[in-house]
Amino acid sequence: MDNIIEIIHCDFENPAHCNALVSLLNEYITDEMGGGLPYTDEQKKLLVEGLKNHPSKIIMFAVFNRKFIGLVNCFVNFGTFSVKPFVNIHDVIVTQLWRNKGIGRMMLEKIVEESRRIGCSKITLEVREDNRNAKHLYKSLGFHDANPRQYYWTKYIQNSNF
Repeated sequence: MDNIIEIIHCDFENPAHCNALVSLLNEYITDEMGGGLPYTDEQKKLLVEGLKNHPSKIIMFAVFNRKFIGLVNCFVNFGTFSVKPFVNIHDVIVTQLWRNKGIGRMMLEKIVEESRRIGCSKITLEVREDNRNAKHLYKSLGFHDANPRQYYWTKYIQNSNF
């Protein structure tokens, strides 16, 4: 299995998986596209427990030689118009040294496969307007603006340290 990139599900009973989850998300949140501060120790615990206990998560890693090089976090929701579930891709992370090598594509192809397997009607995601690399990848995989065009709006209901 050496020298092969594998896409695997996160096993929350495996401490190496939990550590990789936090490490990759910390890298992402502190990246210029994340624009945030690193997690505190308390936030790390809350992150792992929150994701572990979330009933509709799909979390996958890209792994090369037992090194975690990518992560995708998704959540299954339900479409009332299609009367079927759909997947929302929340985070796509590839560690800096592995970017532009097809890792993101591999992870997203696995999410498409998993979404088909569970009978989803669509996959949604949001992307920053200035994230050219991500937009190029998503377009190459068939993602596009919704018709009619949708906007990603936010209303914060609790103070957050993020």
